[in-house]
Amino acid sequence: MTYDLHGRTQRLELSDQDLRDFEAVVLESSPEGIVLSRSAFYPGGGGQPADHGVLLWQGVETRIVGARKGDDLHLIPAEGDPVPPVGTVVEAAVADERRSALMRTHSGLHVLCGVVFRDYGCLVTGGNMDELTARMDFNLPEVPPGFKEAVEDACNAEIVADRRIDVRVLPRAEAFAIPDIIRTATNLVPETVQDVRIVDIVGLDTQADGGTHVASTKQIGHIKVAKIESKGRGFRRLRIQISS
Repeated sequence: MTYDLHGRTQRLELSDQDLRDFEAVVLESSPEGIVLSRSAFYPGGGGQPADHGVLLWQGVETRIVGARKGDDLHLIPAEGDPVPPVGTVVEAAVADERRSALMRTHSGLHVLCGVVFRDYGCLVTGGNMDELTARMDFNLPEVPPGFKEAVEDACNAEIVADRRIDVRVLPRAEAFAIPDIIRTATNLVPETVQDVRIVDIVGLDTQADGGTHVASTKQIGHIKVAKIESKGRGFRRLRIQISS
């Protein structure tokens, strides 16, 4: 399987993160999930929630409120909404405001990860995000004096620097030859994955990642480190907020 396929569905968002509208054919359909021939809906993963949006077909609208991953990628329709029959050509639209906010947030987390790794040598032990708010956990034994302010200032300096964010796909062996390509304490890339998608904030952070991102750090906005919490001995949780 190539990196941009999930079962029978071509994953359009992996190569074009700005794509919001597309056309597809329904391959499978039920109130539990709809399988399309191609899709720009990010199905969720790596802490990034699934996209929302709509399918338009024969004058009918089906709202998409999530996704289920398995052998195929199933888009989840809103409860009670009609579902298009197999073979129907649908016009699909990803909810732009939600996706754009999640892209800014995800890229903001990569800036945070890059800064904390560069300045403190800490790996990520967990994370999650919603629209313009997120958390990231690090293996940080002690919180140095002024840590919160220093991290926030460093993150926003990287945003002002307008660093380019590139995405590329490499064979597994080539990807894992890149120093520090895995920024998590545990390697979460399954052995079965032979084509590894790399997200590179040029000059700051390069890591394996399957999510969607903005094109440069300047598009993130402003990062506020809202809170630092202890999550057990040697672990700290940083909560951030993104604003314009």
